[in-house]
Amino acid sequence: MPYTVDFKNVSTDGLESSPVAETLAGLRANESRYFKNKYDHDFTVSPASEVPEVVERVSRILKDERDIVIASPPLEATSFDVDGLRMAYVFYESGLSINVMYSIEDGGKRAVGFKLSEGMEIPEELASSFKFARQKSKLAGVIRGSYFVIKGEY
Repeated sequence: MPYTVDFKNVSTDGLESSPVAETLAGLRANESRYFKNKYDHDFTVSPASEVPEVVERVSRILKDERDIVIASPPLEATSFDVDGLRMAYVFYESGLSINVMYSIEDGGKRAVGFKLSEGMEIPEELASSFKFARQKSKLAGVIRGSYFVIKGEY
């Protein structure tokens, strides 16, 4: 069942099995606040088992583009269209958040973003290929992030 993420009252609902549940909840709330403030979009997530097509799409893009397979189990996922972009998010038990931004129009922006919750190590499958920049967030503490541009068509 979809859950609207409240960025004013941060909750670990759905993320309890993560060793960094509090900071992962803050990261999820940070994303919710961004989409509400920028696009007036309510950020909703579902248990990953209820939206396997979202998890499979993100996994396929990672595998096809960079031969990346995420070891951690997915906890939650979402997919939505906003302002000409098709967005997909997967939140993993390890504290990793992956988003796919895919412009609906040909020639638009298309990228995969990685964000690490405060307190988690860089996953082995990403450590050798990506450098992570730091960003401070009132909701999530210190977020580390990286990205790559999608070259294929999905």
